[in-house]
Amino acid sequence: MNAFKIFIVEDDNVFAKILKHHLSLNAEYEVEIFNNGKSFLKNLYKNPSAVTLDFYLPDLSGLEILNKIKEFNADLPVVIVSGQQNISTAIELLKKGVYDYVLKDEDTKTRLWNIMKNIRENVILKQKITILEQEIEKKYESNNLIKGNSPPILKIFNMIERAAKTNISVSITGETGTGKELVAKSIHFNSSRSKLPFVAVNVSAIPKELIESEMFGYEKGAFTGANSRRIGKFEEADKGTIFLDEIGDMDLNMQAKLLRVIQEEEVTRIGSNANIPLDVRIIVATHKNLKEEVQKGNFREDLYYRLLGMPIELPPLRERGNDILFLAKYFVDEFCKKNKLNKLKISVEAQAKLKSYQFPGNVRELKAIMELSAVMADNDEILDSDINFGSSNNLDNFLSEETTLEEYNKKIITYFLEKYNNKVRLVAKKLDIGKTTIYRMLKDEGLNLEN
Repeated sequence: MNAFKIFIVEDDNVFAKILKHHLSLNAEYEVEIFNNGKSFLKNLYKNPSAVTLDFYLPDLSGLEILNKIKEFNADLPVVIVSGQQNISTAIELLKKGVYDYVLKDEDTKTRLWNIMKNIRENVILKQKITILEQEIEKKYESNNLIKGNSPPILKIFNMIERAAKTNISVSITGETGTGKELVAKSIHFNSSRSKLPFVAVNVSAIPKELIESEMFGYEKGAFTGANSRRIGKFEEADKGTIFLDEIGDMDLNMQAKLLRVIQEEEVTRIGSNANIPLDVRIIVATHKNLKEEVQKGNFREDLYYRLLGMPIELPPLRERGNDILFLAKYFVDEFCKKNKLNKLKISVEAQAKLKSYQFPGNVRELKAIMELSAVMADNDEILDSDINFGSSNNLDNFLSEETTLEEYNKKIITYFLEKYNNKVRLVAKKLDIGKTTIYRMLKDEGLNLEN
């Protein structure tokens, strides 16, 4: 989530600093002071999350500033802070849409603290609702998310439909790149929980020492750096679905804690003794064979059977027959549409080349290969020479280098210059950048090309 920015508009510098110090005790707040209305309005473009406004400033009236704020963003929460108790003025301002009206007294700091807490919670809730509405609008029908019509994938559609009708736990297995998260989303958004949260957690991406706090949350002061309460992923997913990707990478200590949460249907934040009831559907995924991991002692047997539920094994792309060509065309069409390119055909030779490849990276690799081939195609057809099966591995190596964005840009431009015999205009067109960008890079590198 973006930083929660609070702008304090107050001509009493001492009082403003007191408010800033108090609100800044919450490490998630960014607080900025403006001592007059004009300087505040000049900085309104920074998009504060909330504003505290002294209604009686020396340069502009509070009403003028309020009108300017509403013109900029009608939904921006504004809290009037005034030294004068005027009930009729307060009522009029509340009618005009101010969030609250606070008097300058010994309780101001406490009241503002609670008001900002409520505003922030409302902002988070609105963001969640917006994201959820966007997800629902995508119409998560399994055959829209997961493309194909081969017998193996039709079997998966049937399994998704069955899983969506109940709240049974689902364990999804398959090689990397086969679309495990897409299956999880398809189950959730076709189930009775579709209008409730879908929370995805990549277990392997969370450091071992942070995973408990990430999953279960913590109370303020629970450990060094815990400056405020934070709910965990399980609470976030309450009434909805939590998707635990790469569950096979979870260490044994955390597995025991996860088992307790599943058995008791409740979670306890770190630093708290309160048990919070949960109603969460669990979908897990892994590229590992969990049964083998149990035999090796790497995965708890009791947790394995708790999570197994309905097993869905996704087929690798090499076993899906003509789905390879079906997906290749789909990825090319989508890429051309998004990048406003002319439609591209896939030549017979290119199709044969695709069908002969094993795709160790599965659907994810095919997508990367086809998008690059669309960029490399010169006319209205993708040729077999435009398809480079080594490109995805090269791209991984390329991106793993720790370098600057500028250096990445130089490497990309240099690659295309070499490919197109130093034709700057053609390269500029291919990369959709200005010729001056290329010439500037060449000048910086001390090179001189004739075109």
